[in-house]
Amino acid sequence: METVEKYIELITEMLIKYTPKVLLALVLLWIGFRVINRLVKSGLQAMQRSGLSADVSPFLASLGGILLKTLLIFSAAGIVGIETTSFVAALAAAGFAIGLALQGSLGNFAAGVIILIFRPYRAGDLVTIDDYTGHVTEVQIFNTIIATLDNRTVIVPNSEAINGAITNLSTRKILRVDLVVPMPYDEDFDKVEAIILEALRQTPHVLAEPAPFVGILEFDSHNVKLAVRPYTESEHYWDVYFEAYRRIKRALSEHNIAFAYSEGVEMGKIGK
Repeated sequence: METVEKYIELITEMLIKYTPKVLLALVLLWIGFRVINRLVKSGLQAMQRSGLSADVSPFLASLGGILLKTLLIFSAAGIVGIETTSFVAALAAAGFAIGLALQGSLGNFAAGVIILIFRPYRAGDLVTIDDYTGHVTEVQIFNTIIATLDNRTVIVPNSEAINGAITNLSTRKILRVDLVVPMPYDEDFDKVEAIILEALRQTPHVLAEPAPFVGILEFDSHNVKLAVRPYTESEHYWDVYFEAYRRIKRALSEHNIAFAYSEGVEMGKIGK
């Protein structure tokens, strides 16, 4: 009987001691989860209004909710009297080990968040990243997907995109198309210039203002290299690039202007 009475007395003491703490912890959890859910919902709406990707904003919102709820649970456990120091130490050690193992992925994740917040480029933009030029099809948490102009899919880690130079051709409404055309030494520059300018005027999407320009770029062993610089709207850049070359070649051939072979002729480069 004495043993039973001792157990009853012990249980009574524990109930008196821990019941208020357990009730307080439960109330804290109930209120805390409701507040966190509201915060997550508000944060999700704010991210959607800011223009973040519809695939990324739910992920970030849920990640923030998990972190806040984890902190809330630890706080509730501390109120009850559960020793959380050892759990925190274990989590810290596990987090450190995971961070070392996944430092590359974490770097890409952080870079992805930076891209999504500061938006140096977005889906649909024509960009040059890490020597790849193409349209951004998707900005993911870890990678940026680019559809190159030769119809390849290139996956660029976000950390490489952030740490390198990014050329966003879609931020400028008007771009200069840089072309290089060889001219034989025995031809008259004014004549060839007039032929090229007329070919450019007939090329679709070439702008009248700023006006196209033709100038002598340099002299090589076979030809005079001419710099041909038409302007166009950014979405028509590659249409003008290839069509201008085609029309210039046809116009020069119609005027019996032949090209000498030259290894030094370079293809045009994207200009701003």
